[in-house]
Amino acid sequence: MSGLRSIMEDVATSTAADASGWLNLSIGNPASIKEVTEAWGNLTTTVVAQDFATASSRYGPSRGMPALVEEIAHYFNARYGWGITADNVVVGPGSQMLFFIAAALFTGPAKAGSARRVVLPMTPDYAGYLGLSLEPDGVAGIAPAVELTGDRGFRYAFDFESLERRPDIGMLLLSSPSNPTGRNIDGDELTRLIGVARRQDVPLIVDHAYGAPFPRVAASAEAPRQDDHVINCFTLSKAGLPAERIGFAIGPSRYVQPMVSFMANSVLHAPQLMQRVVARALSSGLLDSLASSVIFPFYRARRLHVERLLNDLLPSSIDWRLHAGEGGMFCWLWIDHGWFDDMALYRLMKSKKVFIVPGRHFFVNPLSMAPSATYATRCFRISLTADEPVIEEGLTRIAEGLTELRGAS
Repeated sequence: MSGLRSIMEDVATSTAADASGWLNLSIGNPASIKEVTEAWGNLTTTVVAQDFATASSRYGPSRGMPALVEEIAHYFNARYGWGITADNVVVGPGSQMLFFIAAALFTGPAKAGSARRVVLPMTPDYAGYLGLSLEPDGVAGIAPAVELTGDRGFRYAFDFESLERRPDIGMLLLSSPSNPTGRNIDGDELTRLIGVARRQDVPLIVDHAYGAPFPRVAASAEAPRQDDHVINCFTLSKAGLPAERIGFAIGPSRYVQPMVSFMANSVLHAPQLMQRVVARALSSGLLDSLASSVIFPFYRARRLHVERLLNDLLPSSIDWRLHAGEGGMFCWLWIDHGWFDDMALYRLMKSKKVFIVPGRHFFVNPLSMAPSATYATRCFRISLTADEPVIEEGLTRIAEGLTELRGAS
């Protein structure tokens, strides 16, 4: 039972026909923003009317429809001056599938017998990464350093020394801004990670699911970086199309072409109708407009609102800390007490009809980290995408749950 599988089972429970009364602060479903929903709906209606026959009634190229692939190349060349071509792009049925493809291609048993692993340069990171490898121990993670900030804050930092000592890197993978913490990688950190990738001659895959240039769910001062050892992955999920499964990767052709071949041998190609929709959203400027004028302001305001709620509702006598972040879809909370256990809170909150995500789902082998790094089992993630009354009631019940756990210790 991976963390992602557990989250998806909670999704099934909370969306079932008899699921009334559940407060879902668990899943990473984007918030229902009227302007975003209407914009995608209107554009999809237009594409269905004009392009349905050519988009949905025939197979297409595994790299992606030329209309989208060419628009992606044009967009990133114009915005960042990259100089990429179609050879540098692959469109997939969601970025999760692209990560799985990369893990299948670039990691696994090596010819000399040593393992090549998916290495997460800093954990916690996205729970979906932990199930990418078909090898039982194919994913490894580097525990972070912890920096306390103020009375209620903290921040993780990279342990580059531990990362650079690893001989088993097949590929590096991280999200920035991070799921679950909202942490952004800075320019110096990115340069150092690229240096590790070059010395090991492996790809560094950067997951921009929440960052620049879209969907801009969280602020990201560092622009995507083009490099001969970097694969940049983007998704339309957090821009309002999570169920349509459209993502794409941009990287050196020596990495991208094998990914295209894997696509051909597995799923053939990504959904084509929505590829046409996304191509039009890019070419018309709609995607940029939604990201900058609607999506980013919404999540920045929501984060500030929830920070106020946390300070108002969580017991002041409990040593809780919130990971620093700017905007974003989540809050990552650390309860620094020996009586706290993330799974105990998860089970208790389910009895109160509230879904959260236990912190251990975002670490590799979290139980082996204790006792020197007990935050692996003393953290939990809450989503900011539910309606504000749901979030407030959910946090009220979480505060009650924390008090109950402390009293039972």
